[in-house]
Amino acid sequence: MYSELSSTAQTAYAQLFEACQTGDYLRTVANLPGSFASKTVKGRTYWYFQYTEPAGKLRQVYVGPDTPEVQSLIAKKEVKPASQEAIGRLVRSATVLGCEPVPSKHFRVIERLADYGFFRAGGVLIGTHAFISYGNLLGVRWGVPERTQDVDFAHAGRSLSIALPGNLKLDTDDAIKSLDMGLLPISGLVDKTGATYLNPQEPEFRLDFVTPLHREDGPYVHEGLGITLQPLKFMEYSLEGVQQAVIFSGDRAVLVNVPDPARYALHKLLIYGERKGAFRAKLEKDLKQVASLLLVLRERLPWSVEEAWQDMDARGPGWRRRMTQGLEQLERKFPQYEFGAWLKALSVPNA
Repeated sequence: MYSELSSTAQTAYAQLFEACQTGDYLRTVANLPGSFASKTVKGRTYWYFQYTEPAGKLRQVYVGPDTPEVQSLIAKKEVKPASQEAIGRLVRSATVLGCEPVPSKHFRVIERLADYGFFRAGGVLIGTHAFISYGNLLGVRWGVPERTQDVDFAHAGRSLSIALPGNLKLDTDDAIKSLDMGLLPISGLVDKTGATYLNPQEPEFRLDFVTPLHREDGPYVHEGLGITLQPLKFMEYSLEGVQQAVIFSGDRAVLVNVPDPARYALHKLLIYGERKGAFRAKLEKDLKQVASLLLVLRERLPWSVEEAWQDMDARGPGWRRRMTQGLEQLERKFPQYEFGAWLKALSVPNA
C-alpha cells in the first residue's frame, strides 16, 4: 500500500515546506507578476510598476523619477528571487529522493489560484491531489502512483466570512481563464455559470469547486471569490481542521490548504453510498486511498483517527448508518487489515 520515504527525503520535504511558508509570508516586489514601465514628461523620465490585479484589471503604481535608487529596484526585479531559486533546488531534491510531485498541467492551475489568493481566502485543495500531498507530509510513497484528470477544490462558502483588504475582490473565474488552457465553465440551471470547468478538446480534464450543503441549496455564487460552488453533503466534516501542505512540480512549489488526513479518509467512507452514475467508477480508487491513509495513520497518528471518528459518530444515526455502509465495503476489499474492529472500538459509548 505504501513504502517508507528515506529520512533524507523526509528532511527535503520538511525544508521545502518551511521555505514555502517563509516565502508566503515574505513577499516583495520581486515576487509580483508585473513589469516596470517608464514615461517621459517634459524631458524627465518617471517609472511605474504595472501589474494585473486578481480581478483582472491592469494597474500602475508610481515608483518615482529615474534615480539610481529606482534603477536598483528595477534591477532587483529582473533578478530571480533567491528564495525562489532555493525552492527550486529543494523541489528537485525532494523529487529525486522519492517525494511525489503532481502533473505539471494540474500544478499550473493550483499555482495560479494560489497567486490569485484563493487559498489565502480559505480555499482548500481536495481530492487526489490532497491525497498525494499526504504521502509527502506523512513521509511515505503510495504503492501505486495516483492518476486523475480532475482537480478538486472546496470552500466553506457562506459558513466562512472572507476578510479581504480594502475593496479587493478575488476573481477565481478570471484566474482560470488567464491560464489559456481552454477551460470553460459549464452552465447550470437558469443560465447560471456552473461549478465545473471543462476543456471541450480535452473533456477528461476538469476542475470542480464544491462547498457544504445547506438544506436544499442549489449552486452557490460566492461573490467574494468570484466563483460558483456546488453544494455537497457532509462536506463540512472534511473542511474542519484544515491544514497546510506543499504541492510541487518541476522546480516550483506552492503552499495550499488541505483537509485533515483522518477526516479526508473517513469522509470518503461517509459518502461511499452517495456515489451515483459516473461517480461510481471512483469507488475503487476511494477505498484504496482510505485503506492506505488509515494504515499510515493507525501506525503514526492514531489519536487523529480516534478524534475524527468520534466526531462523526456523535453526529447522529444518519451519519453512523452511512459510515457503516462504507466501512463494510472497506472490510470486503481489505479484510486483512481489520479496519472494522479497530474503528468500531473507537465509537463513543451509548452514542
